[in-house]
Amino acid sequence: MPDDSLTSFVSNVCDQSYLRVETDLGDGFVRLRSEEAQRRQAVHDIRSTEDALIELLRNARDAHARNIFVATNKVGNLRSLVVLDDGDGIPRNMQELIFEPRVTSKLDSMHIDRWGVHGRGMALYAVKMNAEDARVVKSAPQKGTSIIASFNVLKIREKTDQSTFPAYSLKDGSTVSVRGPKNLIRTACEFALEHRDVVNVFMGSFSEIAAALYAYGKATVSIIDRTFARNTDEIPLIKQLSLSSDEETFCEIASSLGLSMSTRTARRIMGGEIVGTPTLIERIQILLAVAMSPKPQGKHSARCKVRDASSVRIPKESLVEFSNEIKETYASLAESLYLDSEVEPSVRVINSELVVKIPLVPQQ
Repeated sequence: MPDDSLTSFVSNVCDQSYLRVETDLGDGFVRLRSEEAQRRQAVHDIRSTEDALIELLRNARDAHARNIFVATNKVGNLRSLVVLDDGDGIPRNMQELIFEPRVTSKLDSMHIDRWGVHGRGMALYAVKMNAEDARVVKSAPQKGTSIIASFNVLKIREKTDQSTFPAYSLKDGSTVSVRGPKNLIRTACEFALEHRDVVNVFMGSFSEIAAALYAYGKATVSIIDRTFARNTDEIPLIKQLSLSSDEETFCEIASSLGLSMSTRTARRIMGGEIVGTPTLIERIQILLAVAMSPKPQGKHSARCKVRDASSVRIPKESLVEFSNEIKETYASLAESLYLDSEVEPSVRVINSELVVKIPLVPQQ
């Protein structure tokens, strides 16, 4: 009888604890089998969605990726992370095995960084053990990889505030300080800063990352290749959206990468209404540039300090521009809740407050 058949037979006729124990030491003490010890360690390794994101980022880095795109979405209590990269890729026959314990491509190497040791073949196993769903969406050797992992946030916790981008500023003119919740965005920022000379990291909603991939592909794939490519699999995953000829094709390719979306959203991306997010380092540099900009001096500075909020007047064109930005940001939320994203936000200054109102209109 083959070993797997014997194990199955024993598991069916005996108490499951038998398969978890290597030696009964007596007095209630046992020595666990290595498989059970690994399973328990893997469950312990991932305490939050932020922990899972770091493991997925490190996995892409170790696959020699130069560009990593992180798309995140939350529907109800389900948080989904889709990580796409342009690394080494995974052969088809290995795409399920990589989630098993001790499976690694780093036989002669391992990576030690601020998050610990990586290369034991346990990271993706730990993600799988804690996720509702974890799998390779698409991959091929030298074409990169897309992995999706979804978590029930009632089981695997995450920071309550997931929308705040960390605030970067200069302390004493030279030391960079950071404030804000240690959420998914900050976790990715810390990784991007740690590896800024090695990899570019992009992060945003499904629509923002799809827009970033579309722009990246159009900038790096020639018009001839985009016109005459026989199929998307001829080019790296992160460039494939550039082959979209219409919104239906865009949705089909995006879905194959793990980024499901409506044709309305695809149309807005292709039309330039939804703009892709820049790299996290670029976003941080903008914040630091603002922090380093000269502060107003003299009488004007004094007037700014004592100015009452009720006297603030915002030009109409600034309100219109701000309203358009809010509309773009609201689009991804509206899509996930099946609401009309084409509604017009109302932005007004009332007393000492900037009041924003967005009508919630179901999609027709």
